[in-house]
Amino acid sequence: MGTEIWLLYVSTVFILMSTPGPSQLLMLSNSVSNGFQRSLFTAAGDLSANFLQMIVASIGLVSIVHQSSEFFIVAKWAGVAYLSYLGLRLIFSKSGSHVGVANQGRSKNSLFWQGFITSAANPKAVIFFAALFPQFINPSEPLLYQFAILSATYLIMDAVFLFSYGKSAEWVSTQLKSSARQYLGKVSGSFLIGAALLLGLKEVDANL
Repeated sequence: MGTEIWLLYVSTVFILMSTPGPSQLLMLSNSVSNGFQRSLFTAAGDLSANFLQMIVASIGLVSIVHQSSEFFIVAKWAGVAYLSYLGLRLIFSKSGSHVGVANQGRSKNSLFWQGFITSAANPKAVIFFAALFPQFINPSEPLLYQFAILSATYLIMDAVFLFSYGKSAEWVSTQLKSSARQYLGKVSGSFLIGAALLLGLKEVDANL
């Protein structure tokens, strides 16, 4: 894979990631309500799901995905319901005034699985990777090597975006005056509701 092709791939991925999606909003929410360091487990869950989706796309299981639109519909709406539930619980929680970067309420496993489920519930991710990677792969060169480069690049860029969202959210929350901290729970919950809405808007069978 030549440098020019790789740079074109980086530019393409950067443009695609510039618009916040469900995972980014989830990262914002968890960074506000649990602190940046603990929200890294959310990022780890998201990246793990993405990596599995890349593997599915690379080993030619896309046809199975095409035939499983009903499964993805169920998975998507389960993810929407899950995020909505978490968001509403934060918004209406009586302890919402205590939400902040010092909150250690959610376990690391819970934060990880939030990220994993949100990313895995994206019904078009496998199709996306299956369509994206071939555009930058040279069939005459070792495929595994190229797949590794494309996957690693995407995951690193995704991690940078998630970390940026998380760190920015934590910084903003620490700058708020004490009188405004009581609203952090509602803000965090609103991010989760937004993530659920974005996930719900993603079509399943239109392009499968």
